[in-house]
Amino acid sequence: MLNLSVKIDNNSGFCFGVVYAIEMAEDMLEEQGHLFCLGDIVHNDEEVKRLEKKGLKIIDREDLLHIKNEKVLIRAHGEPPSTYKLAIENNLTLIDASCPVVLKLQNRIKNSFDKKEQIYIYGKHGHAEVEGLLGQTNQEAVVFQDIKELDIDSLPRSLTLYSQTTKSTDKFYEIKEILTKSGITVNSNDTICRQVSNRDKELRVFAGVFNKVVFVSGTKSSNGKVLYNVCKDQNPNTYFISNTSELNKDWFQENDSVGICGATSTPMWLMEQVRDELLNY
Repeated sequence: MLNLSVKIDNNSGFCFGVVYAIEMAEDMLEEQGHLFCLGDIVHNDEEVKRLEKKGLKIIDREDLLHIKNEKVLIRAHGEPPSTYKLAIENNLTLIDASCPVVLKLQNRIKNSFDKKEQIYIYGKHGHAEVEGLLGQTNQEAVVFQDIKELDIDSLPRSLTLYSQTTKSTDKFYEIKEILTKSGITVNSNDTICRQVSNRDKELRVFAGVFNKVVFVSGTKSSNGKVLYNVCKDQNPNTYFISNTSELNKDWFQENDSVGICGATSTPMWLMEQVRDELLNY
């Protein structure tokens, strides 16, 4: 036995938006035994598999075109107006679990678009939330995930800056400063979810007090990739896994202290499984 001392980060696990979506899904599954969900309900394969066993059916936009007279869950990331239009046409009942923070952002972007503002969105290309935001602007907003993508000299001299809710706060203000120093008037809107952004600071503290850190996340989670790197920067002995089968006993030494943490899309039950496995070493 390695006699490991193992602790789960109390601040890790689902954000309230994901909790809300999963609770709605479970209520509907209990009521009718099946439910369609547009896209992965959460960027964690293990949690998706758990819900699929209860009757959740993950569909994509192509599938949605052919489904009629059914109930469809809108996940926390939100959806563009075109999805709601299609729902009316196909007589679909939408179970809308869009995160309130995302919905507020969508409304703000729509208001800016109606005012004919030049909208730039700091976010991940193709991300579900970003697609919903773009839909508020008739696909006219400019999305960038790195300031290097923008030709600053050719940008409008006045623009409105928004951010995907799960991006880095520090990076957002760094982008604003670069644009402002380049002579651009920036109407900045800090729309980053503080429950997510605060994880950055909390994890820096958490990762620094253990010999080893195990970061648990789905590979599709962009938030997971960011937070894993936060831990890795703080503690080089940080390991990324998606489930217990990816653990390696050789990572650990006798009497190591081990911290377990995860993304906003990582279920607590999965981190508990990892803890139990480590305690058996």
